[in-house]
Amino acid sequence: MSRPSPAYAPRRAADSVLYQVVRDHYERFAAQAAAWRDGQGLPPFIDKEFRGFLRCGWLGGGFARFRCDGCGLDRLVPFSCKGRAVCPSCSGRRMAERSAHLIDHVFPDVPVRQWVLTVPLRQRYLLAWNHGLTRAVVGVFMRGVLGWLRRRARVAQGIPDGRGGAVAIVQRFGAALNVNVHTHALVLDGVFAEDGRGRLVFHPAPPPGTEGLEILVAALARRIHRLLVRRRVLVADGESDASDPWVDDEPVLAGLTAASVQGRVALGSRAGAGIRRCGALRDEAPLPAVRGPYHAACRGFDLDATVQVPAGARDHLERVCRYALRPPIAQDRIQLTPEGDVLLELRHRWSDGTTHLRFHPLELLERLASLTPRPRINLVLYYGVVAAHAAWRARLPRPRDAVATPAPGVRADPGQGAGPMMASLLDGARRPASVVDSTRPMRPRSNWLWAQLMQRTFGFDVLACPRCGGRFRLIALIEHTEAVRRILHHLGLPTEAPPPPPARAPPRRPEARNAERDFDTA
Repeated sequence: MSRPSPAYAPRRAADSVLYQVVRDHYERFAAQAAAWRDGQGLPPFIDKEFRGFLRCGWLGGGFARFRCDGCGLDRLVPFSCKGRAVCPSCSGRRMAERSAHLIDHVFPDVPVRQWVLTVPLRQRYLLAWNHGLTRAVVGVFMRGVLGWLRRRARVAQGIPDGRGGAVAIVQRFGAALNVNVHTHALVLDGVFAEDGRGRLVFHPAPPPGTEGLEILVAALARRIHRLLVRRRVLVADGESDASDPWVDDEPVLAGLTAASVQGRVALGSRAGAGIRRCGALRDEAPLPAVRGPYHAACRGFDLDATVQVPAGARDHLERVCRYALRPPIAQDRIQLTPEGDVLLELRHRWSDGTTHLRFHPLELLERLASLTPRPRINLVLYYGVVAAHAAWRARLPRPRDAVATPAPGVRADPGQGAGPMMASLLDGARRPASVVDSTRPMRPRSNWLWAQLMQRTFGFDVLACPRCGGRFRLIALIEHTEAVRRILHHLGLPTEAPPPPPARAPPRRPEARNAERDFDTA
């Protein structure tokens, strides 16, 4: 192997602001967490997440060797950490791969509407740790929306056995890197039903009206409250149960999450204080919140169904999928200030004028720690006809198949069997049904290669040789520790990631306040 050339210099996480913050301050953050709340420290899976990020993109952990067939140029590509919250690169790859899978193998070419359900503050704290409870709440949400679409199709179009489908994506974060467990549900905007010849027919749904959404979100609030009472998480009057198993299992993580839900700081000299805002108006009152026609709220629950992707707009649908699957933090939205703080740029200006949030590095790390999901939990869930064991899953049209010529819709008397509640769900809109060919089953899932994802997501070819324009070809995966060291030593490249600096003693400060209090008044 020849001496290293510019092609050997991979893009590493070490070039980012986030990597510098984690490298320089994680040991101090871990030490402060260990000294807080009986000295139990951070859970092992969070420590593994941060330390894996510090090794992400370093050749010493193993690499793939590529060679250009034209000029013989070599390129070493290091392995990634496969993190789920801290590493933007690995989370971005997972976002691109899952979005491509949904577009190419799950969603048929029919209209899709995004439904976003946000729960009250106290329930966000409860759902952040108990994933089984989160799945149950999402199940109530999906059954409510799919049943609502099915009833509208039965009353408005006379379809007795319509079936819908949805992919629910659980997001654990908000715009301020706070713990905000909510659900982005990508729902087929209509129902499938069989015609007289046994073919599947898709019947698009009319746009949801404000009155219908208000009835739906009120029903969802009642059902979720009953679920939490039945699970003994809440008592009948809506107050939380006195026992908190999360505090007993992981007291440090419970305190960090409670502070994050309230928008407060848990550790350091600013413990109990709010996050600093930049650009906020001081002399003027914040602008009032304005809800659109497809937005409703009830008892702390918020339901939004504004985004609708028409049939055929596959690129638009893939962008919506990427938005729902995006990582908590983007590297291009953070920067260091001269004082050493981290400035986070918001995607959208808040109603009070806030455009940036200012974090001390330890405050940023505690936010990322509380956003890290537990291992072996699935945050993408399938319902209805797109579920794995659905009876009609194999009969759905393939995602790339075009919808056939619309056929006249079957209409029924809108008032037949409809009470006052169901009549309010109908907005007087009618759409023709579309017949689709259900004879060909959907293709099985195929894994995307790294180069294919880069080409699809960012539009450039990483396998193109910068010297001769030829093609790079994978020739070896180097994983054995001794072989990795020998090769890197021969090339004059570092074999180990630079160790983080040791933790410093925390400054003198008053005792940290309990961050779990006053959820209802935060």
